[in-house]
Amino acid sequence: MRTHEPSRTAEFMAIFRASEHARPPGERAFSDPYARALLPPDLRLAAKLFSLRPTAALLNCYIDRRSPGARTSGVARTRLIDEWIGQAAASVDQVVLLGAGFDTRAWRLDGLASAHIFEVDHPNTAAVKQERLRATGVDLARVTFVKVDFEEDDFDASLRAAGFNPSRPAVVVWEGVSQYLNADVVSDVIAWAGRLAPGSRFIFTYVHEGVLNGSREFTGAGEAIANVNASGEPWKFGLTPERLPAYLRERGLVLLSDLGADAYRAHVMGEASRSIRGYGFYHVVLAEVPRA
Repeated sequence: MRTHEPSRTAEFMAIFRASEHARPPGERAFSDPYARALLPPDLRLAAKLFSLRPTAALLNCYIDRRSPGARTSGVARTRLIDEWIGQAAASVDQVVLLGAGFDTRAWRLDGLASAHIFEVDHPNTAAVKQERLRATGVDLARVTFVKVDFEEDDFDASLRAAGFNPSRPAVVVWEGVSQYLNADVVSDVIAWAGRLAPGSRFIFTYVHEGVLNGSREFTGAGEAIANVNASGEPWKFGLTPERLPAYLRERGLVLLSDLGADAYRAHVMGEASRSIRGYGFYHVVLAEVPRA
């Protein structure tokens, strides 16, 4: 996190969503009419160019060359997580977005219209997000904003104080965060999710630890590490798919699904995903607190 500034990663994800929203309605993986407003002036200008189809293709090619697989991974995982949230929200009325960044699901997903939504994030990112969204006219009161630093603050106490009820089932989303934290903090957050009410769903992402320690080779991994290091937000934590089921069980959760980028791109993009490479080290997980 850059001092007194929002997460650059949050801004990059917003531009990926803006680029997808600029596609024709019948071709989009999802709609996000708010993504462009969340960008700083330099990126907002670039995002306007996505509405011009030839220019959009050139911009996407540039992004994909600079960071292989990052854009398509971000788009596909957004759609997949939207689907999982929709399935879970049918039976719960509390949604928690941990490290929410510039997430706009509270306003763009119709299935959350009656849910109590909590966004937990660093004060810098939360403040900038609200300021930029205010200009769009969205109802900010739809969300209860809880400002915390995961490595310093007791986010559980802050959530409870804001009205979250851990005795009722919830769907919790922790997208694009775990790799930026140390192992103890990640363990504590996942163990917290495992203590929620039975039937609660926990959706989170992780990077394969092989990309961090060099034990596995992945297309575009070197570019990805260089980009996050240059942004001032280096990756610190990873897991392996083999270790994941036991890791979750030890913290009170059962694994329902663990998809790497190649698999979730195929789920969302179908045949078009066959020619896409990069970010194969990125995973999206669906877990659940076991029912009695």
